[in-house]
Amino acid sequence: MNRINRLFKEKQEKGKTALILYLTAGYPDLETTRALVPKLEKAGADLIEMGVPFSDPIADGPTIQKSSARSLEAGTTLHKILKLIKDLRKETQIPIVLFSAYNPFYKYGLEKLINDCARIGVDGLLVPDLPPDEAEGFISLCRKNELCHIFLVAPTTLRKRAKAIVEKSSGFIYYVSTRGVTGARESLDKDIRSHISQLKKLTKKPIAVGFGISKPAHVSLLEGKVEGIIVGSALIREIEAGKNLKDRIKRAMRFTRRLAKPLKTP
Repeated sequence: MNRINRLFKEKQEKGKTALILYLTAGYPDLETTRALVPKLEKAGADLIEMGVPFSDPIADGPTIQKSSARSLEAGTTLHKILKLIKDLRKETQIPIVLFSAYNPFYKYGLEKLINDCARIGVDGLLVPDLPPDEAEGFISLCRKNELCHIFLVAPTTLRKRAKAIVEKSSGFIYYVSTRGVTGARESLDKDIRSHISQLKKLTKKPIAVGFGISKPAHVSLLEGKVEGIIVGSALIREIEAGKNLKDRIKRAMRFTRRLAKPLKTP
């Protein structure tokens, strides 16, 4: 069974919500990313979204844009990220989703990429600028290689469209919690739980919420309402504040433990 499917199955059996963390691969360098993944797992992360840096952001806010630019300046490439994940699999079996704009995947070669992902231990792919109705080849390749293909639903997505999206998604549905781009926010959309409730009427598949979630209070608000909670920009800000590798790891682990605490409470 795919690691993502296994994770959500185990969480649902225990009535628990998964903590999903987003890292811009190669920020501030690949050494930091390599060191962080097993440490974040130890601190309470259940799944890692590995962001592929790209020069033309799709829905990234300032924090992730900045981290992507620095990663690219440091020489990060998709080939190096895949090599990093292959190396990580010697130490950890935490589920990993490769999160990228379509362009880097297309340039790499979609069939080659998906074959390589399956071989090295990537568990799922998320391409925010690839509409599900234009993704039949992508979906077919993922299914053939037992990889999850994850699509996004936004607060503005019409019911008919949302139904089509969830039918084509596997692993989990990524629900965008707020209108706009990524970025830590003080408060979440006041209608978020209502929107999640409506989405749950369309599917039994796991739903994970991202965009804007930045503190334990947000996690507590969503705990038990969805199967996964995704945090990205707030974590990257913690990494950015670190003075060196040791300090970055310390800050990231401390932040992760605070986020995970509401999810570990019986």
